Amino acid sequence: MSTPYPFTAIVGQDDLRLGLLLNAVSPAVGGVLVRGEKGTAKSTAVRALAALMPEVSVVPGCRFSCDPGSPDPACPDGPHADAAGVSRAARTVELPVGASEDRLVGALDIERALSEGVKAFEPGLLADAHRGILYVDEVNLLHDHLVDLLLDAAAMGASYVEREGVSVRHAARFLLVGTMNPEEGELRPQLLDRFGLTVEVAASRDTDERVEVVRRRLAYDDDPEGFAARWATEESALRERIATARALLPQVLLGDGVLRQIAATCAAFEVDGMRADIVMARTATALAAWAGREEVTADDVRQAALLALPHRRRRNPFDAPGLDEDKLDQTLDEAAGDQGRSDEGRNDDDPDPDGGGNDDGGGGGGVPPQADGDRTPSQGEGGSDDTPSQAPAGAPDAPGRSAGAEQQPVASAEPFRTKMLSVPGLGEGAAGRRSRARTEHGRTTGARRPQGSLTKLHLAATVQAAAPHQRARGRSGRGLVVRRDDLRQATREGREGNLVLFVVDASGSMAARQRMSAVKGAVLSLLLDAYQRRDKVGLVTFRGKDAEVALPPTSSVDAAASRLESLPTGGRTPLAAGLLKAHDVLRVERLRDPSRRPLLVVVTDGRATGGPEPVALAGRAARLHRAEGTASVVVDCESGYVRLGLAGELARELGGTAVTLDELRADSIAGLVKDVTAAGRAA
Repeated sequence: MSTPYPFTAIVGQDDLRLGLLLNAVSPAVGGVLVRGEKGTAKSTAVRALAALMPEVSVVPGCRFSCDPGSPDPACPDGPHADAAGVSRAARTVELPVGASEDRLVGALDIERALSEGVKAFEPGLLADAHRGILYVDEVNLLHDHLVDLLLDAAAMGASYVEREGVSVRHAARFLLVGTMNPEEGELRPQLLDRFGLTVEVAASRDTDERVEVVRRRLAYDDDPEGFAARWATEESALRERIATARALLPQVLLGDGVLRQIAATCAAFEVDGMRADIVMARTATALAAWAGREEVTADDVRQAALLALPHRRRRNPFDAPGLDEDKLDQTLDEAAGDQGRSDEGRNDDDPDPDGGGNDDGGGGGGVPPQADGDRTPSQGEGGSDDTPSQAPAGAPDAPGRSAGAEQQPVASAEPFRTKMLSVPGLGEGAAGRRSRARTEHGRTTGARRPQGSLTKLHLAATVQAAAPHQRARGRSGRGLVVRRDDLRQATREGREGNLVLFVVDASGSMAARQRMSAVKGAVLSLLLDAYQRRDKVGLVTFRGKDAEVALPPTSSVDAAASRLESLPTGGRTPLAAGLLKAHDVLRVERLRDPSRRPLLVVVTDGRATGGPEPVALAGRAARLHRAEGTASVVVDCESGYVRLGLAGELARELGGTAVTLDELRADSIAGLVKDVTAAGRAA
């Protein structure tokens, strides 16, 4: 077993260390979500925490880590009456992103359950993590069905495994710690709310601090045991401080004044539900115990708000997490004034509330200020607000036209709920909510012989396969004699996530301010829909002389929205270049993830200018997508009384469907659902 990096040797990252330590003091806080860029010691800190956790007393031989003082009466390995306990280190169990359902919750031996009535159960990771830490690296990439199982276990403190009437239950209470890089996509709101605290981490920009990080890491890599030995004293002191804080925790007083501040803060920031209030109260209490105090102060409440509220204020995936600290201070002061603030809450020796309020170096100032995303500087005032004049397809842009000059980005219109666009046929991609697919979850559509281990038993098909052989197998009792060859796996149909590749026309013909604002609003609406349906997204834009990949395919829908917001417009309309660039992107993605089917969404008015025969070139590029069977839809952005119908012609070349901006709305009278036509079907 490799020697873990010492927790006390981590340089900086005060908020990260504080969030983890507060959960070590009070596991009831509910875990911590660590968000940040790659290479910022997220995983290192989580793995190092295990060495600081107090030992747990368990029943010898129990695979479910039952506490001998209060054993689980429903434990599958029980009963444990008057069992003597043994101490062991608290476990840190890692849940891989690609884990199966059986690996997470455990598996039943279906054959023995049917033929012998025996609950032969192999525990999963939830059982291993009971009374310890469950660590999920890249938690935002976890499959939806695993997220659902985690939500259930975290809410009930128990895991249930049920297969065709055979049920096993065991306790599963654990400290949930997740790390993620927001560039790779966001978490579902339900799972986000399950994390008690959240911290943002970023690499230091201080030269001396970065030098120290490199120096310590190189020393650890050269001699892990020797490096750990040099930090043993600090580790021991921190371990003792955690134990002391745990012992002090039941004595900490949470007064009515600070409770009012907690309630007022959660109400002022309009967080959903009551979980935020409870988490803030537990965090503030843990902060007081960590500081060696028996009473919670206003500074503890402030620090708790900075850790517990930012991730609960997000209303959609495009909102950056964070907290307005000026508003927080004002709310706390008003709540204290309403209560008749006394000198017990804060005295002249207390630290400045704007400084964080922690008595030692273990705390930080909550969530760091949010960067302004990928916004680009204004491009100048050279653009015109007038709608470009209508021009025949293929005609070159006239000199001096306002549409030819680059215009600064315009804000998008309000997003709306869109109709469902789906890929036809039956796929086998990653679980999601867009197109039909063969999945492990969903409605049962048939049965087959299992390939590998049996996961979803089709009971009727199994009985039907075993029934003809009962006399030959010497059946004498009421039980059914079942063999391995009789078992049948249920085939199920659910929904998959797709790769939605947006190809957006940013040329001069789209540059009118009202028009481009509506276009951006439509694409933003489709991005929101892609987020909800668990799709990957990519963004290709074309304008001027060429096309570019504004965002390679990613699960980070908010990154796509940021690129869209800063999109400049103007110049010619190289439609063929945009389609060819999209073809290159899809070709590479088919090699990387062949099971994920693509959906091409072209947002344009259908015009093509620049170069010889631009319309013919665009048609040939469109037929490339059609030949490869790419499902496509063209969002027709043409406006005005005179319509040329070029977007509809492009959709026919692609073998797809054209919809107008109005038809894209879910509440449009044009229909309830718009399915994308498969490439080649229209032929």
